[in-house]
Amino acid sequence: MTITFLGTGTSQGVPVIACHCEVCKSHDPHDKRLRSSILIETEGKNIVIDSGPDFRYQMLRADVQHLDAIIFTHEHKDHVAGMDDVRAFNYLQQTPTDVYAIERVQQALKREFIYIFDNAGYPGIPQINLHTIRREDIFHIGSLAVTPIEVLHYKLPVLGFRIGDFTYITDAKTIAPEEVEKIRGTKTLVINALQKQTHISHFTFDEAIAFAQSIGAEKTYFTHISHRLGKHHVISQELPDGIELAYDSLQLHL
Repeated sequence: MTITFLGTGTSQGVPVIACHCEVCKSHDPHDKRLRSSILIETEGKNIVIDSGPDFRYQMLRADVQHLDAIIFTHEHKDHVAGMDDVRAFNYLQQTPTDVYAIERVQQALKREFIYIFDNAGYPGIPQINLHTIRREDIFHIGSLAVTPIEVLHYKLPVLGFRIGDFTYITDAKTIAPEEVEKIRGTKTLVINALQKQTHISHFTFDEAIAFAQSIGAEKTYFTHISHRLGKHHVISQELPDGIELAYDSLQLHL
């Protein structure tokens, strides 16, 4: 299984257009963070978790030639806004794209992309097959088993996902003990680390480190990183052994 970080950033914080901090002015490619998303390549399938506003460019940059499914963590715009761009894969593959989401997220998609779901039959619109995720149930994409993990993004329940020994979680602030148990034993953990300052709905840098150490994965990568956290090469020196900052286009071969 190959994991590609399509994006490791976030919309949180000062808009880049108005920001003159060292991260936004950095020429280091590790500091150029598009909105958080990953590509999972396994058993001949390409599966994306979240399609944010940067989705089209991310797929072009990664040279993704086919797309089998999108799994959504939650309905915020920085995670769903790019779904319209599956139409290119519909055209190339001549098949609908499978989309996996809980009912609440499906309803948000139907509001946001009403033209996809209104049965008007307009030519060229994205072709979508919706599949319902239930928090308590493992679901399958082909033979791939995916375990949902519910976390709280302030008061909003969002999903992380475990596939074998790999777990991906973004937008977490609190995680109930019974959901933490689903993560234990993970060898590779991806978790959000927004910034050093206290935040109402995201793990801070220190909170993410503490959580990662409590899980004890062989390797942990931080994602959903705000420019407020700092430059990649500086923050990397502050991380304990076994924990790294992810960066756009990083690949893991698991």
